[in-house]
Amino acid sequence: MPRSKERLDNSKEQEHSHDFKSSEEKSVRVKLLDWYDDKKRDLPWRRYANEQDPNKRAYAVWVSEIMLQQTQVATVIDYYNRWMAKWPTVQDLANASLEEVNEVWSGLGYYSRGKRLFEGSKKVCEELNGRMPSDAVSLEQKLPGVGRYTAGAIASIAFKEATGVVDGNVIRVLSRLRLIGANSTSKIASGKFWQLSNSLVDSARPGDFNQAMMELGATVCTPKTPQCAMCPLKVHCMAYKQVEDSKKTKTSEFLTKGNMQNGSRVSADIEECGLCLCSTWDVSLGVCNYPTKPKKKEIKQETFGACLLQKNNENGLVVVKRPESGLLAGLWEFPNTQLDTTQNNATSTITRFLSEEIGLTKFTSQKELGEVMHKFSHCHHIYKVYHFVCEETKLKQVLRPVKWITKEEIKDAAMPMAMRKIFRLYEDTVSNKRKLNTFHNTMKKQKTMDSFFKAK
Repeated sequence: MPRSKERLDNSKEQEHSHDFKSSEEKSVRVKLLDWYDDKKRDLPWRRYANEQDPNKRAYAVWVSEIMLQQTQVATVIDYYNRWMAKWPTVQDLANASLEEVNEVWSGLGYYSRGKRLFEGSKKVCEELNGRMPSDAVSLEQKLPGVGRYTAGAIASIAFKEATGVVDGNVIRVLSRLRLIGANSTSKIASGKFWQLSNSLVDSARPGDFNQAMMELGATVCTPKTPQCAMCPLKVHCMAYKQVEDSKKTKTSEFLTKGNMQNGSRVSADIEECGLCLCSTWDVSLGVCNYPTKPKKKEIKQETFGACLLQKNNENGLVVVKRPESGLLAGLWEFPNTQLDTTQNNATSTITRFLSEEIGLTKFTSQKELGEVMHKFSHCHHIYKVYHFVCEETKLKQVLRPVKWITKEEIKDAAMPMAMRKIFRLYEDTVSNKRKLNTFHNTMKKQKTMDSFFKAK
């Protein structure tokens, strides 16, 4: 083989390497931990780092990691503080009721998370002598709702086990550092992310290192507007190098075996590597070419008729309890039923539903208040909201629990966010209007009294 050809092949082999050299791993650890020590956010769950009892540390991490699933940090903080104030230990949580858990979780979404956390606390106290499992494998095997990522986070942060973690932030950081352009949910890519994470984790400070990786992805190496100039790992980032190379020349070869085409895109030859970018590299996206995600499935949309049933001239609304399994299990909601949008029969559908499921048939008034949209991860719900004033107050317990509840009680009830949106619509269009009318009537009466006593 000619010498020039050999050099070319070696160069391509190096470009295809999605691993770190040993010297790079050491450098990444030092740079990332130095950055984390200087820039980390002050988050309430991180304040348990100095807690002497590893069981309390593990519980604090467990609660935070479950809450942070599919939920932004800013949203979680208040819920976390209230949760830990109410149930500071796993034993305290185990002594609670699911109804209490749902009330505290209300508005945070993905309610099965709270239920599994509660069930897990029961298992720890009843089957594990009140002690949290202390390694990632045992955590994943023994605690409901704890997967590989959560187990790794608890084990590394609370028990200092040198095990990696892989979440969306870590995937984004690693895919850009090592040019991993394969579908991030594919088996080959997932395996590579875990291998890299376990290889990189700092054995002396595994918890801090894992949090630093996630922190970097959340604050610097973000999905759409990454701050590459501020990144402590930019000297090791192959995606950043691509961008810098493309600025120098739009004709140089870079990105695995690809070439610039028409000065705007680069195509990747992936015949020899299943981890490289499997489409074209878009200069306008820069490092945001990575990671590659699967196309989102079309989200279905469903329409419901939601009913605010009010006692005549009284402060009370009807709520029903959802089934103990499935979406929003065990939560309270305003009576609602799915509507067929192809038919113009919403009123008859709703009145039949109220008669059969709740036993209410007589109303002094009924009015459509408007619509409320709520987005779940897998579907969108549109609620057509109706207000009924009821002549009768006796409720029929048919398929599930049903009760009257005051407006004050609603504020603390275990109700999903969609129902709270519906209640806000009611407050804005009915309740506040009544208060305003009462105020005007009072003012009219006062004026009449004033004129009566006015000196002539």
